Amino acid sequence: MSHGGCTVGEVGVAEALEEVVAALPGGGEVRRGQIEMAHAVEEVFADGGQLVVQAGTGVGKSMGYLVPAILSGRTTVIATATKALQDQLATKDLPFLRKHLGKPFEFAVLKGRANYLCLQKAVEIGEGDEQLVLDDVREDEYGAFGQELMRLLEWAKASRTGDRAELDFEPRPRAWAMLSVTARECPGAPKCPQGEACFAETAHQRAARADVIVVNTHLYAAHLATGGWLLPEHEAVVFDEAHALEDIASSAFGLELTEGRFTALARSIRAAAADEADAVQAAGWDLTNALERHRGERVHPAEFEALLIRASEVTRRAQAAVRQGEDDENKRTRIVKATTTLIEDIAAVQEATDGAVLWVEANGPPTLRLAPIDVAHLLADRLWDNVRTAVLTSATIPSNLPMRLGLPPTHTQLSVDSPFDYERQSLLYCATELPDPRKPEFEAATHAELQALITAAGGRTLALFTSWRAMRAAAEALAAKLPWRVLTQDALPKPALIQAFSTDETSCLFATMGFWQGVDVPGTALSLLVIDKLPFARPDEPLMQARRDRAGSAAFRLVDLPRAASLLAQGAGRLIRSTADHGVVAVLDPRLAVAGYRWDLINALPPMRRTKDRAEVERFLEGLVTAAS
Repeated sequence: MSHGGCTVGEVGVAEALEEVVAALPGGGEVRRGQIEMAHAVEEVFADGGQLVVQAGTGVGKSMGYLVPAILSGRTTVIATATKALQDQLATKDLPFLRKHLGKPFEFAVLKGRANYLCLQKAVEIGEGDEQLVLDDVREDEYGAFGQELMRLLEWAKASRTGDRAELDFEPRPRAWAMLSVTARECPGAPKCPQGEACFAETAHQRAARADVIVVNTHLYAAHLATGGWLLPEHEAVVFDEAHALEDIASSAFGLELTEGRFTALARSIRAAAADEADAVQAAGWDLTNALERHRGERVHPAEFEALLIRASEVTRRAQAAVRQGEDDENKRTRIVKATTTLIEDIAAVQEATDGAVLWVEANGPPTLRLAPIDVAHLLADRLWDNVRTAVLTSATIPSNLPMRLGLPPTHTQLSVDSPFDYERQSLLYCATELPDPRKPEFEAATHAELQALITAAGGRTLALFTSWRAMRAAAEALAAKLPWRVLTQDALPKPALIQAFSTDETSCLFATMGFWQGVDVPGTALSLLVIDKLPFARPDEPLMQARRDRAGSAAFRLVDLPRAASLLAQGAGRLIRSTADHGVVAVLDPRLAVAGYRWDLINALPPMRRTKDRAEVERFLEGLVTAAS
């Protein structure tokens, strides 16, 4: 793909970008990298194929793909890995472009079916025999649980969308589950009495009329895994935050078995088939008890053969009983679909091959997970061969990502540098005097180092940890010693937490992997970004372990190192968010300075000035404090 000259079409895209950027609050100029990216996107939309764009922080990649996508006139799905970016597109970028681009277009946000309240379930609970569920906790007329259901039912009468995100309270998971359906159980609008009024169907219809459809990457991957019927037809797809696509696709093409699935089925059939409901519930309990002994371990189907056979048998009995005895045809159809999916998933676990990994989740309720080790062939068959145009973009693209995603050799790659002057605006510090992170004395040493750095920065710190335990230990050790507010990730919902951190300029925020991307805090509120350890996956993490086994002797180079480099760059990218920002990225893991693989990690980071001298870092930070005061 050549970018040497400018065609008439390219000039049109450049001019459109210039007009859009000029309309931004305070105005501005189009950045060279943004135009370069937009030209490349325009070409792939015109010619078809796949384009992979690594666009450094500050390039303005959302406008770089949105403008040419809209001007192309092709129906486009934008898939994002984080809710923060989805919200930015839906509430800021697309409304702004609709007003200022000069080309009429429609856009819509589409979510997974379980995000919308099911009107048919609301009718059944509000009017039918399932009124009895409201008595589950009887402290007063209905009990707290029943009152929450009633509150949801009242909300449904007034809501125009039925979207859970629009609630002014957070419902109990079980309460929402009783008033929503997943794709595993929904019979579809033609078979449902509420099909014409269905919130999920209305959202789908609205998306089908749109030129740009915003979804999360999990929904797009589920669309591929279920045969391509969850999303409206489209000619093009853009994966923003594309570095997350492999893991998301692996999850979507896999499955999970939990006690909750058996409990939900037992509850739904109890009125029609009590004995079968008891048997289904017992099968779920037995499986859970067996899984409990294998938390965090890879397992083999043979270890649970008898339990899986029993679970399949009782689920089939339940399905037969519902088909014969359930009077409500709509509920019967929904239950039959749910049981069919459960039976199929049990069979998939029983038939798991060497191409998949089976394990029990280490945290939360005991969950048996099955996932393909390699998604390249699945994406090649179901995505790249079936969509005309695909753009994959991120601030960090692992070197082997195209191979791991099964992209055809004809795909094109482009790297666009950040417009920020990292050499002048930032400093990369590695704490080489600290112990090796695998030694027991490392934790206490990091707390002392962190305290000194935060003191020099006058607060204003985002500290990113590779585990919840490390985050909590640091907060416990330092909160009372620092004169500034210390927020932790579990203190507030993410949007409220970022808002609190941004507005209280001297506060500190301690967070885990969920904050290594999708966090945008420009200005003096974030002057110091600390990373406790290099973000290598745990040696015993089952899916990564299986990928290493498949890669053999090259596992570290092909599996671990590219992932760690991408995550490290994502985390470091939280610091400099505008041309006015200045600050320090401090990595407390001395391996960044001494390990043989260090340059693979350093070269993935922005080109910051580097130092091992803490005194230099403290002088730099103290200068920022003086300038801000």
